[in-house]
Amino acid sequence: MASRRNRASGTTSPAQREAPVRVNADKPHLWKADIAASVDQFNDWFMRFAPEAFRSSRVRATEEVRAALIATRDLRSLDVRTLKENPSALSTLRMCTAPPLAVDRLIGLADANKSLIKQMGKGKLAVRMKAERVEANLERVCNVLTRLIDTDIFPWLGASSSPTNQERDRASTIVADRLSGATANPVIRNAQEDRQFQLLGEWLGERGYRRQSPAAGAVIGDMEAGTYSFRTILMAGESRTIKMPIDAVIQPKRPRDGAVPVLIEAKSAGDFANTNKRRKEEATKIRQLQAAHGDDVSLVLFLCGYFGSEYLGYEAAEGLDWVWEHRIDDLKKLGL
Repeated sequence: MASRRNRASGTTSPAQREAPVRVNADKPHLWKADIAASVDQFNDWFMRFAPEAFRSSRVRATEEVRAALIATRDLRSLDVRTLKENPSALSTLRMCTAPPLAVDRLIGLADANKSLIKQMGKGKLAVRMKAERVEANLERVCNVLTRLIDTDIFPWLGASSSPTNQERDRASTIVADRLSGATANPVIRNAQEDRQFQLLGEWLGERGYRRQSPAAGAVIGDMEAGTYSFRTILMAGESRTIKMPIDAVIQPKRPRDGAVPVLIEAKSAGDFANTNKRRKEEATKIRQLQAAHGDDVSLVLFLCGYFGSEYLGYEAAEGLDWVWEHRIDDLKKLGL
């Protein structure tokens, strides 16, 4: 079937055009070596960046734990009033249980309002929720936390006594380790994403491309030649009502047929399991983009880290292609 853009413009259909160049998706004989090189590259970066990220997170986490212990009188005042006055303490209190509770697990166990709990993670209360509903939700949250408090970490609770300085310090250290592990992962992901954007920007800049954000409501085919933008929102879906974030939109100096720019999704991963769980996301994204902008639209993945043969095979079968970060010059094969 001809694409929307082609039907509307009367231009040559995709079937009559030369098939698009496949950079890596059609070269499975190279995958094994590329996977190994990509894993090595990610691990090298992780070993250099992660320790500092963890240390920084641990300093912040220790401060948060101390504040929570003070606010709750060493967990002896774990009640609705305390949570209302110190909503940010909830993130720490989730790490004080056995086992530590993820946000969604706490919401399920307490039958709590998701928006309320999410807002408390940001240090706020749900301002639009009626006071009695807030209190009812927090009462259930307190009941869950009190029941699951890890008394091995906080032995003074069972003894109904005040903690010694040593007990408080030991408990703070354990909870801070739990909390910093949870907060360091997003820091690492964001840093890796920023690094990939920086690499793309530098590579494009060295070749004379200019960063230029598209005007609101602009059509992607109208993008000026030799320009690019990061974190651009494109409308997607049959009715063009889905706001689709695209990591990089690049219009080659010599625009392709239909002036369709190159769309790139920057992806990094520190384990194989997570990438396989989320491999359908890109396939869904390209289908929604093509439904809105035509079959000529393609999505290229910019990969660094743990992307195995199972993941690559799935994406190739869905019509996606990719460029490895360790072979960034393959971007030239996209006409850039």
